[in-house]
Amino acid sequence: MEQLIETLKQRAVEKMDVDFEEGLALFRYGMGKPFALIAAAAEIREHFKGKRVNLCGIINAKSGLCPEDCAFCAQSVHYSTGAPEYPFIGKEAIIEGARQAKAAGAHLFGIITSGTRVKSEKEWNEIYGAVGEINKLGIKSCVSLGMLDVDRARKLKEAGLFRYHHNLETARSYFDNICTTHAYQEDIATIMAAQSAGLSTCSGGIIGMGESMEQRIELAMTLKELDVDCIPFNILDPRPGTPLQDMEHISPLELLVTIAIFRFVLPDKDIKLCGGKETNLRQLLPLGIVAGCNSLMIGNYLTTPGRSPELDIEIVRDLGLDPVFE
Repeated sequence: MEQLIETLKQRAVEKMDVDFEEGLALFRYGMGKPFALIAAAAEIREHFKGKRVNLCGIINAKSGLCPEDCAFCAQSVHYSTGAPEYPFIGKEAIIEGARQAKAAGAHLFGIITSGTRVKSEKEWNEIYGAVGEINKLGIKSCVSLGMLDVDRARKLKEAGLFRYHHNLETARSYFDNICTTHAYQEDIATIMAAQSAGLSTCSGGIIGMGESMEQRIELAMTLKELDVDCIPFNILDPRPGTPLQDMEHISPLELLVTIAIFRFVLPDKDIKLCGGKETNLRQLLPLGIVAGCNSLMIGNYLTTPGRSPELDIEIVRDLGLDPVFE
């Protein structure tokens, strides 16, 4: 088995595909020898990303009252969660959030709105303007605005947008267990619309929603086929009032093995450790970077607090890595 891992590591370094069955073999090996698998994934990460770890901050620019029924989401109108509800905060508040994120060390800044899509032309115009101002601050701009068509994607590109974010959330084969208010293909179409406009794309999912390891690998394979540039690796932090409120946490070691498999499957992509990292990885949080992540979301999340960005930067430096963006 050790020879198989060495062979798959070399293939990943050469950007040769690791297939589904090989992904399962990595899982079986990793659950028996997690640190050996993590070490191999760390070599792949360093081959493509060197010692660089980039940092991303976000702002919840419109919160709550979302018509979608995603089972994990505290912002869905279908559930009573006590999550904040407020309308679009406007351009100036977004720019101030970007300034604060940059001061905290962020290299990218994401504008995120609840809802299926942005409908208001006034909001669109403020978003276009905010993108331009964020770029002037010297950090990269990203938005996550729900469903997107090619025309809007082109306008965002013209405004100076660097990256569009839109998660698939889980594997196609498990999606109906998580969301019934839109089709998986609509999410894929949004990613493809952004790509067609020349935007960098960011898409990943949430691990720990009851899916199997096979379905996690299926998600990784789909993201590889879509050729997205950045994969957010979120871990479910069950929110009271949602259908997943009683979901049990996955062990930190299984999560690290999952990260390592994503690095084997997506060897040259940015893999970003995001929501739920603190509550799920606990004392093994630094190993999330060792296991394959080369990016961190810092600061607060959409409806839950994060932790001090200084602590994440300290982790990066303590690992002998550099919090820089390329």
